[in-house]
Amino acid sequence: MKTIEEEFFEEQSDESEVKSRIVEKYFDAWSRILLPTVKKQNRTLAYVDLYAGPGRYRDGSASTPLLVLQRAIENSDLCERLETVFNDINEDNSATLQREINGLVGISKLKYAPLVFGSEADAQAKSFFARPQGPPTFSFIDPWGYKTLSKELIAACTRDWGSDCVFFFNYRRINAAFANPLFASHVDALFGARRAAALRPKLEGLRPHEREFLILEELAQTLKESGSQYVLPFTFKSNAGSRTTHCLIFVSKGEKGFKIMKEIMAKESSTTDQGVPCFCYSPADERAPLLFSFSRPLEALEGLLLEAFAGQTIAVKDIIKRHHVGYRYIERNYKQSLLQLEARKAVSATPEKRRPGTMGDDVLVRFPMVKQ
Repeated sequence: MKTIEEEFFEEQSDESEVKSRIVEKYFDAWSRILLPTVKKQNRTLAYVDLYAGPGRYRDGSASTPLLVLQRAIENSDLCERLETVFNDINEDNSATLQREINGLVGISKLKYAPLVFGSEADAQAKSFFARPQGPPTFSFIDPWGYKTLSKELIAACTRDWGSDCVFFFNYRRINAAFANPLFASHVDALFGARRAAALRPKLEGLRPHEREFLILEELAQTLKESGSQYVLPFTFKSNAGSRTTHCLIFVSKGEKGFKIMKEIMAKESSTTDQGVPCFCYSPADERAPLLFSFSRPLEALEGLLLEAFAGQTIAVKDIIKRHHVGYRYIERNYKQSLLQLEARKAVSATPEKRRPGTMGDDVLVRFPMVKQ
């Protein structure tokens, strides 16, 4: 009988393809932003994958480690500056991954040969992140479930300047684990014992979507308390689209990285509502698309902006920067809402004369005082 891991690597699913694309795209954007700085400082960048797998699915599709390495091979600066660490406790997986890496065309261009280990993820992470003033690192944590995830591990991955983390976990299992004392220690490791204990009674009797909101909100607060201010979840739904099965969570200390990942996840979302992305992937959405919007999220954004910036005159780019954290709105949603507010004279903008339908980053928007 095949293990879950063996079945997973039989063929790349749509969900795993979306996950890999998100990680690969962010690695590309992240490395391009940081490369000029690390070149000036004569430093390196690092990519760490603590549950790397064998490198390919059995249908031949490349998984995340090979996709990242291919990106590096194609960039001469990355060839000189990138350290990579790949780990998988399954020795067969790590041995297969090493062979796949060795077979990549151009792999010898990399100044730092990829390091492949077959050990416990915690041990490997402690070894790598224990280095004083380590390089800016992008870490990907994709365990078979959630048992080895901890808030300390995620905090270690985001400790140093420029370091961001993405982790993938089985939401369905952790949702059930809150009610099972046998798994209390694993839940406590991720949420903290005190927060987990307070959360358990709150979850009792809640409907599935209410439980999901509360669990993800508490997880975000846990990570923020550990020092990572910016947390962004992307959810994966069941085939029927009715339940969340897995979550991909982005964690960072920098607003710029958060904004970039938000745009990436927005493009991978399976639906939008008035142009506002759902930040989820659901196979059911393609089979049964919504015919129209019920929530009207852009109208809600207009009201939020009028309240948040009442009496202020502020540049568009600063409106977005100060407001978008904690909301699923992206840059184009803000600009569209501001244009609509301007069109009905709810706000004024300077300069008034500009190309029709545009709301540039430096346009100044004057918000009226809130009427008492």
